[in-house]
Amino acid sequence: MDNKVNENWTEIAITVNTKDIDIAGNIANMVVPYGIYIEDYSSLEDEVMEIAHIDLIDERLLMSDRTKGVIHVYVNPHENPLEAVSFVKDRLESNNIKYDIKIADCAAEDWVNNWKKYFHPMPIGKKLLIRPTWEEKYDAGERKVLHIEPGLAFGTGGHPTTKLCLETLEKYVNNNSTVLDIGCGSGILSIACLLLGAKSAFGVDIDSLAVKTAKANAEENGFDKSRFNAVQGNLSDKVSGKYNIIVANIVADIIIELNKNAGGFLDDDGVYITGGIIESREDEVLYSFSQNDFKMIERFEEKGWLVFVLKKAGN
Repeated sequence: MDNKVNENWTEIAITVNTKDIDIAGNIANMVVPYGIYIEDYSSLEDEVMEIAHIDLIDERLLMSDRTKGVIHVYVNPHENPLEAVSFVKDRLESNNIKYDIKIADCAAEDWVNNWKKYFHPMPIGKKLLIRPTWEEKYDAGERKVLHIEPGLAFGTGGHPTTKLCLETLEKYVNNNSTVLDIGCGSGILSIACLLLGAKSAFGVDIDSLAVKTAKANAEENGFDKSRFNAVQGNLSDKVSGKYNIIVANIVADIIIELNKNAGGFLDDDGVYITGGIIESREDEVLYSFSQNDFKMIERFEEKGWLVFVLKKAGN
């Protein structure tokens, strides 16, 4: 087992009114790009019926306070949780959001099991259903089912930016697509592309655990190395060749850095899909695109998060 799983993490539980949950969740995601789940029961019955088509709900959930939501952020042992708390408090107060914050230590395996309680099958776009491997009750209809066990790797499909990327990929992936997934995390975007008909997908991530998780998730969905592979490292060291689709769902600062080299791996008529960008960083990111000879062809937004579709300038 990876040593990370045996270390104690810090759990920060942020309670806010449900009307503020989206903004507060976005603020929390600025602290860490991983290890976050949200308890929000304000529309519990409707969501359960939409996903599982059953009306049996645990009584403890039905008794939950529907006016409050709790955002759980997990800070790894190598980072300072007090800095994260200070950042969150400052941003919440600047947005006039009332909050309560509690801090506790927990083992990594504890938070993995905790958020599993709140990650359920979810339809994405028109063609996909994301199904955590421990969930048995779901109705996929005609949707392709993406079976996933994220483990400690970022990427379940529930975050607005991941959802937007999946919906965007649905528009662009076809049977001739070759995909490069930068910062592949759990492999969710690569596997979605393969389910949508892509010929192959290649993932790269600086985290060895993410690479291991992505490979395992690909196998869970029936894709061997001939269709999907992933390596640990960065773009320039580990990737070669050209791709019709490059997708990078990370954060603004890394996207800005990637823009310098991404064009060299993109087919002349290919698309570069970028996510993980908060609205306040839009101008910086757009400037970086223009400076690196990309032109924006589509822009999508959800809950303050942005996804851009780009092509090489002149194509």
